[in-house]
Amino acid sequence: MLLSCDPNDDEGTKMLIEDLTKNANQVQQQILKEILRRNADTEYLRGFLEGSSEKELFKKKVPIVNYEEIKPYIERIANGESSQIISAEPISELLTSSGTSGGQPKLMPSTVEDLDRKTFLYNLLVPVVNQYVDGLGQGKGMYLLFVKPEISTPSGLMARPVLTSYYKSSNFRNRPFNKFTVYTSPDETILCPDSKQSMYCQLLCGLIQRHEVLRVGAVFASAFLRAIKFLEDNWQELCSNIKTGHVSDWITDPGCRIALMKILDQPNSKLAESIESECSQRSWEGIIKRLWPRTKYVDVIVTGSMAQYIPTLDFYSGGLPLVSTMYASSECYFGINLKPLSKPSDVSYTLLPNMAYFEFLPVERNNEKSAHNLLCNGVSEQQRIQEEAVDLVNVKLGRYYELLVTTFTGLYRYRVGDILMVTGFHNNAPQFRFIHRLNVVLSIDTDKTNEEDLLKAVTQAKLVIEPLNCLLTEYTSYADTSSIPGHYVLFWELKMRGNSKLSELDSGVMEDCCSTVEEALDSVYRRCRSKDKSIGPLEIRVVKQGTFDALMDFCVCNGSSVNQYKTPRCIKSKEALEILNSRVVGSFFSRKLPLWQPYKLEGC
Repeated sequence: MLLSCDPNDDEGTKMLIEDLTKNANQVQQQILKEILRRNADTEYLRGFLEGSSEKELFKKKVPIVNYEEIKPYIERIANGESSQIISAEPISELLTSSGTSGGQPKLMPSTVEDLDRKTFLYNLLVPVVNQYVDGLGQGKGMYLLFVKPEISTPSGLMARPVLTSYYKSSNFRNRPFNKFTVYTSPDETILCPDSKQSMYCQLLCGLIQRHEVLRVGAVFASAFLRAIKFLEDNWQELCSNIKTGHVSDWITDPGCRIALMKILDQPNSKLAESIESECSQRSWEGIIKRLWPRTKYVDVIVTGSMAQYIPTLDFYSGGLPLVSTMYASSECYFGINLKPLSKPSDVSYTLLPNMAYFEFLPVERNNEKSAHNLLCNGVSEQQRIQEEAVDLVNVKLGRYYELLVTTFTGLYRYRVGDILMVTGFHNNAPQFRFIHRLNVVLSIDTDKTNEEDLLKAVTQAKLVIEPLNCLLTEYTSYADTSSIPGHYVLFWELKMRGNSKLSELDSGVMEDCCSTVEEALDSVYRRCRSKDKSIGPLEIRVVKQGTFDALMDFCVCNGSSVNQYKTPRCIKSKEALEILNSRVVGSFFSRKLPLWQPYKLEGC
């Protein structure tokens, strides 16, 4: 069921969204029926369904799986076997995950039709934002978008990040003219394989056209802030290029140089001086509004692990709205934010029922047990979760779920690994808040600290350092088991407000930060730390500025995509730890035990 929409037809597209969400259940049943009709004779499904395409048999016989269970099938296709192993439609490419949440990048199958399905979702975003923001057709967007070179598999299929796939496709290059496709960055600068040259050229184009810019952004908040940091380090050279009308000689990519010559067609001293005036000020607070004064919002994902960037984005943007428009992954594009100007903490995504067939596993959120780790009345976990998986329209308000997808491209009842909370409904389609990735955890003993809990604890500790007049710009963690007992280590990169250098940190304040983090962690952690003594004092290691840029460079060199990169919240790589530890400028420990009380069950 492949739909299309005209992004220039606001009213028609809004009606389409209404129709999809009102008929969410019917659309979901049609989607599953069509997926099974097409793919029932694939090797994978035939092994469970014996050629049947009945939903009841699908739900009963086809197992709920994770990546390791389907990896052999995908690798067979990568090595040259037929797509018919999992998909009736030819697999046209393999999409790589970011590789920062669970180790090495995963390979996800994709088809030509699936690219059209993604384009459909992108086109829906235009009329949604138009409902809330006026005048977007009177200027351009400064979007910092990047590609990563492809990897050729033995079969000849290309493996690349999902966004690289889209930017290199004809769907992107031949996109219809609309308010969202007029960028300050020429396609040649976006498609430049050298990320440094691409970044420099895109920022140069954005500065030259600064008075035409109505919105700025990147895919993730981290990528956008990396661009701001790059601008801080290179604004003088950029201004020199504008002043002389000459692009720096180290920009050697032919496409970039030709594209820039059309924009930087003559010297412009007045423009260069106005940019210099803003960039040379003592503080870069509000720099986005000062450099691009017509900007209406910052378009970046600030949900999930990206939420920790919100204070830094607010600092640089001067309080501009932060807009997270869509929810997607390498496996599938899921849905959109129908209220784009909502506060980051209130962002919910409406899953579109025509994108895939969705199921949900209930998750208990009491930090003591998970619906995925229990054995109930002698029933195996696989049998139990088969019975518990519910359809899209049957989720309950306020409940937490793990997302499963069945796609047209060969994923069946696949555990994406995202935990979502139902926040409401748009017509009959549920809306979800992204909570965290399932497997991003710290653990020393019986404690299990997930990404969301760590973020909450760090957010509390950030309040403690406010008197020091500095910002926490980046953080990560790891479970240090080199000593007995082991302990949590947080790496923090701090930045003083304004342009002053980071002064010597007050050890008492930093030790209070350590204690604040521990107090904010869950009861299991506090029990292990205070009663069982199976976890040692939490440690914060402050690293010098630029450390997390070096970490990103390392991850990119090892397979991550610049465009999809997210700072890993739990470090497991020895080499990555060496990068962090080699740049430590101060180490601080918690000096007191966190409070802990035994659990009391209701009615006891």
